[in-house]
Amino acid sequence: MTDHESVVFRSAGRCPTCGNEAEFVAREVWLRDSLRCSACGSIPRERALMSVIDTFLPGWREAVIHESSPAGRGASERLRRECPRYVASQYFPGRQPGSTVNGMRCEDLEALSFPDASIDLHVTQDVFEHVFHPARAFREIARTLAPGGMHVFTVPIVRRHEPSRLRARLEEGRVVHLQPEEYHGNPVGDGRSLVTVDWGFDICRHVFEASGLYTHVVTIDDPGRGIRAEYIEVLVTVKPARGPEGGPIP
Repeated sequence: MTDHESVVFRSAGRCPTCGNEAEFVAREVWLRDSLRCSACGSIPRERALMSVIDTFLPGWREAVIHESSPAGRGASERLRRECPRYVASQYFPGRQPGSTVNGMRCEDLEALSFPDASIDLHVTQDVFEHVFHPARAFREIARTLAPGGMHVFTVPIVRRHEPSRLRARLEEGRVVHLQPEEYHGNPVGDGRSLVTVDWGFDICRHVFEASGLYTHVVTIDDPGRGIRAEYIEVLVTVKPARGPEGGPIP
């Protein structure tokens, strides 16, 4: 089989995550994980997320950014490289939030150690389908966001226009499976991360009910930026800025 015959999708343009002119090439039909940038190896959802950050928060290089479970490439690598106040964290069960484990900050999204109103931008990429108590995490993100701050994140919206569905829950410290077990990759632990929620577009309502904050859903389809695949919506939750008297801007 020739190289041309093995390619199922190819486009050329500029990569939002590395800024280079590049080819975006997929050799599998599931573009979400296989449509790679020839320059940096990023995948579509990472390029979509970086495009949204550039648009919604163009001054991100001067911001305080926290990213939970960074990918180590794509948007994560650009944010780390270009933002001096970028902080990355992983969740290490049984370890104190805010502590350092093997050179990485430990943070539990359900109980963040950051002070109130201290983060300009929280970033999570395909994390919230693995959280047991997402409402707690949404509240913690809202608490720690500075006025005008944002949570920019991806999560597979697999249920689309159906209600979100719980796949697993904790009962007295024990995992109870409500649907057949499903795992995604995890850079820590045993390399597996249990899927706990199948999200629909009603995730925006769940964020609001937990935190009182509104969420935008951004959908991009742009082969020139290598952004084409299923389930690559980017969600942007915004904490209102404060007016001159210290109250929210109407």
